[in-house]
This record gives sequence, structure tokens and C-alpha cells, in this order.
Amino acid sequence: MTPNFTIEQITPELTWDIRQKELYPGSPISDIKLKEDYYGLHFGVFTDNKLVSILSVFDKGSSVQFRKFATLKEYQGKGFGKALMNFTIDLAKSQGKTLIWCNARLSAISFYKQFGFTETEEAFTRKGIDYIIMEKRLN
Repeated sequence: MTPNFTIEQITPELTWDIRQKELYPGSPISDIKLKEDYYGLHFGVFTDNKLVSILSVFDKGSSVQFRKFATLKEYQGKGFGKALMNFTIDLAKSQGKTLIWCNARLSAISFYKQFGFTETEEAFTRKGIDYIIMEKRLN
């Protein structure tokens, strides 16, 4: 059972600590900040007044890309990430988007498949991490 939580829009700065801790441990905070952070929407899951999961969304016209999706390790497996993913898919649908996509780490493919995302042919490696673009049609 998922504990009580809320999903709220947050500032880009609030995403940076969790990004660093869970996605790029050991990297300086300057590497965590995206140039486009101030052009996106950022959402966080709070439980007991603590930010435990984050995700950033960027409008790409008829599609939306989400990036830097992370949940604190001690809160993983409790449904917070799933709730945030469902929220993000619903948001994209409510905005009339036809596609939602991400650069998925290979280790996260099975997570995204639960939501109907499929792998594309586009794969790449960045900073030693292997990714594949995954997408979900919304219409």
C-alpha cells in the first residue's frame, strides 16, 4: 500500500539534490542542472513533508519529453514513482499531446513497459550510461 503523498509542481532547484544523489552520484551539482530546466515543468512527490521523487517535463510541440526521473532509494518500490508516471501521462493527455517519450536507461526499460512505453531503434551512450528512447502514443 502506498503511503499518503501529494504530487506538486516544484522549482527546478528542488530537483537537483535528488537528481545528483540517485542519477549521478559523485558528479558535481553543476553537471546536474540542465540549461533548459527553466523552460520545463517540474513535479515532485511529497510524503511526510519530504520530497522523495522528481520528474521534469519538456514540451516538444505535439509530444512531451520527461527527463531526470528519480526516486530516493529508500522510497523506491513504494509506488511513488508509479504515481508520478501516471500523473505525467495524464498531464500529457490533458494537454492534447499525442506522444510522451524519454531517454530511458537500459536498467529502467521494464519499469516503463508497465505503462505501455515501447522501445524505439534509437539508442545511445552518454557519460558511460546506455540509453534507449522509449515512447508511448497517447491517441
